[in-house]
Amino acid sequence: MSPRGRRAAQPEAVHRRPEVLDDSGLVIRHQDRQDRVVTYDFGRLPGPLGLRRDLAARFAARCAPGGGWESVESSRPLWYLLRTFMLFLSDQDPAPANLAEVSAGHWNAWRLSRTNTVLGNKEISVLGGFLRSDPRLSTATKEAIARRTARVDVAERAYSPQEFDAIRLAARRTFRTALLRIRENTATLQAWRDGHHQPGTDTFLLGELLDSLARTGNIPLQQRKAGSGQSDAWRVPLHHARVLGGSAAQHTWQRLFLTGPEAAALGMLFTTEFGLNATTISELAAPRPTPDSSGNGVVVYRVELVKRRRGHNQEEIRNIADTGAASPGRLITEALEATAHARACRTEAGGKDRLLLWHRTGTIRRGTDPFNEGLRQGLIKDWYTEAGLPGASMRRVRKTVNVVHRREPGQNSQDVHDRVYVLPEPQAHAAAMPVIAEGATDALDAARRTVVQARLSDAAPGTEVVTNSCTDLHSSPFETGGSPCTASFLLCTACPNARVAPHHHPRLTYLHQVLQGLRGTLDPQLWEAEWSEAYARLSDLRHRIGPGVWEDASTAVTEPDRVIIHQLVNGHYDS
Repeated sequence: MSPRGRRAAQPEAVHRRPEVLDDSGLVIRHQDRQDRVVTYDFGRLPGPLGLRRDLAARFAARCAPGGGWESVESSRPLWYLLRTFMLFLSDQDPAPANLAEVSAGHWNAWRLSRTNTVLGNKEISVLGGFLRSDPRLSTATKEAIARRTARVDVAERAYSPQEFDAIRLAARRTFRTALLRIRENTATLQAWRDGHHQPGTDTFLLGELLDSLARTGNIPLQQRKAGSGQSDAWRVPLHHARVLGGSAAQHTWQRLFLTGPEAAALGMLFTTEFGLNATTISELAAPRPTPDSSGNGVVVYRVELVKRRRGHNQEEIRNIADTGAASPGRLITEALEATAHARACRTEAGGKDRLLLWHRTGTIRRGTDPFNEGLRQGLIKDWYTEAGLPGASMRRVRKTVNVVHRREPGQNSQDVHDRVYVLPEPQAHAAAMPVIAEGATDALDAARRTVVQARLSDAAPGTEVVTNSCTDLHSSPFETGGSPCTASFLLCTACPNARVAPHHHPRLTYLHQVLQGLRGTLDPQLWEAEWSEAYARLSDLRHRIGPGVWEDASTAVTEPDRVIIHQLVNGHYDS
């Protein structure tokens, strides 16, 4: 209904939601919110046809809009897991003909076939979560699926400082090399576009080729007829290869675009800098400067993160500033520069402006997207093989950043961060030891300040002072160099040189009453800072000599005792 009360026009053709499952009941087309499409063919899996169709129907329900899998990254792992599960069931004698025939024995045998590791337990829980609500399963099978797995201690540890620095340095070296290459060729392209090269020269032809590469993602190719029995091939013309320096990738499309391993190195730098995981980095939209970024060389980027969590996605906005070469925002500036041409090509073709884009290898047909986006495990392996590293796990790098360096949760709750990541980590234990020791020392000092240190005695040897007697005025713990003690008489109960005899009890009980009265009239923070420790020591003294003796002493307070205590509290003895 329009604002004027008119009914909206109906579409000319009847709209129908795209089918996820084809007519055969075996082929599934999963299209997610980012318009990525993956096809899963259950007809290629082993096992009885009925079982494959049952699993395909359940799989299609999860891939359908509103089914729970909003990304192909959610469906792809379970597809591989189902393929393994079908291989296992097809070897059973007899193999279940459909999902209703999958028994508790089949599931228990599958559980036993999994390794007793975190990965094995995850396979059991993920596949169980996919199957257990199906109404065709028997009650016994559902009970077997619902049985929890035993917890396995995580053996994965954070990288040592030397290992972490080596990985970060290698990633910087790889990405820096790519950035300088793209920056140099971008300058050549810009000079051509500004008309600084004469037509007919090699530099003019090079700029022309770079312009075509920046607009289309490819160097213009020429089709050459192959011999009999061979297909035609698309090749870089010889006169173009001469200007470019060759027809290989490093002479053509690598001039303006990242390779897959270089994109993996950039993703690793984002992990070392911000503690993000591969999925969040892969789905990161190109950050934009905030409108209020100052013009004094400081750029503030608005980074929109999508953190995938159980059952929902959580969006977060971070403002990251580029204030110089050592600032976190400088990495974003350089990443935008390195991917500028790829992002321009992608957005010109109507694609989403993702930050992490890289050029595909191999022959690329005309009209197809020459770019891939995001991180894949194979890319990371290819990168650290090229970099000469023995191995680099992005998950371990992220754990190192969040546990050892940032010391705060990245994409988990505080409870999960502490329980799963921090507590099992030896480096966290080593870092916590000085903090624990300092805390214990502070607690001991605080206890000593609130526990009476004066000695109880029947007599009163030494010099009489305001609240007790003192055996050594020149060796006070509150003075240095043997000087006479000038500390407040309120600290006498915290001094081991002090002696408290029975005739001191009345005066001390009255001091305790006065301090308690001040607690109800003064500001709580002021009382806590000035009087709380003296009051705590007197309370400890009351506990030591006993409530009965303390009450008797309170009835024996004299007028001179009251005058002395009032003068003490009012600061008459401080000068």
